[in-house]
Amino acid sequence: MKRIAVFCGSSTGASKIYIEEAIALGKELARRDLELVYGGSCIGLMGALADSMVEEGGKVFGVLPDFLQEKEIAHPHLSELIVVKSMHERKAKMTELADGFITLPGGAGTMEEFFEIFTWAQLGLHKKPLGILNINHYYDPLVGLINHMANAEFLQEQYRNIAIIDSNPAQLLDKFSTYTPPGIKTFIQVSQS
Repeated sequence: MKRIAVFCGSSTGASKIYIEEAIALGKELARRDLELVYGGSCIGLMGALADSMVEEGGKVFGVLPDFLQEKEIAHPHLSELIVVKSMHERKAKMTELADGFITLPGGAGTMEEFFEIFTWAQLGLHKKPLGILNINHYYDPLVGLINHMANAEFLQEQYRNIAIIDSNPAQLLDKFSTYTPPGIKTFIQVSQS
């Protein structure tokens, strides 16, 4: 594993613990000589994460749609800033560059990125580990929803634990090394009599 893509908010959140843990993740990635792939912004948790990597001498790849670059939120000190045309291209490029994914707290955009990677894993489009850094119990409701989907049989049981969940960056990354991808989603056909 060489590069980790991180999905996270462009806001800092209501508690300073979110920034502290984003910084801790950046330092842990740099300590392990892992490269960061992220959304390319200098604001919010994205900016704090990238800043911590840069300060530790880590390699950071930002992927930013051109319309956001024009709003002057591109991080100025990255190893490389890759400018793409759309949000769709951003996710595709981040997925191409990454060997694994971590989701930090964020809003709707972060959720959309997480669920697309989650879905792609179900469909066998990638076999890379997907983690949730559950800072301050932020993702407890999401974990509950995933369990609810499995209990209601809208999510196959093999995907209940597809996301590796931990509140500690080092422990989460340790778990990546033992990740075994689930099988490819099967489709149940209902007979119509």
